[in-house]
Amino acid sequence: MSISSITQVSGTGVYIPGADIDTDRIIPARYLRCVTFDDLAEGLFRDVRTDPEGNTLNHALDDPKFQGASIMLSGPNFGCGSSREHAPQAIRRAGFNAVIAESFAEIFFGNSTGLGMPCVCATADEIKALGAAVEANPQLEVSIDLESMTASYGETTIKVTMPASAREALMSARWDPIQELLDNSDAIKSCGEALPYV
Repeated sequence: MSISSITQVSGTGVYIPGADIDTDRIIPARYLRCVTFDDLAEGLFRDVRTDPEGNTLNHALDDPKFQGASIMLSGPNFGCGSSREHAPQAIRRAGFNAVIAESFAEIFFGNSTGLGMPCVCATADEIKALGAAVEANPQLEVSIDLESMTASYGETTIKVTMPASAREALMSARWDPIQELLDNSDAIKSCGEALPYV
């Protein structure tokens, strides 16, 4: 399976406001006992979506008008806290293909890039305006273009940022190091056989 380049992500959005949304809020610790990441979507923001009895807390992710959203919007320092890879895995497996926030915790950002899920930064005012636009029209398409480093919705286009190394990895299809190893297993084996000390 070859890795695909990622230059643009489009979809509808949902706004999850707040600063310092940590990985324990994104995916509570009890969901970390899984053997695979396959079912992590079930735990996404679980403790702020339901009370201990399982009653809904009317979180945006449970609002029918935002069902199918694939771009998450949030505030500063998104994904802080523990380095659990389960947090971006839960977001990705819940159907999200990108996150726009004011800033990201470094390890969360790296783990997201390794899943092919671009995380781009915009200003607080820009995200607030985008969140309001999405609230007013949940079917509004949001597009992130990594070539021009912009995000567009309706008639509005804003500049977004991300580290150049992550942008290059996504655009050149070099974002999944494990798949790169698998794709090049024959070359790795041949190289190993040619080395006198292996």
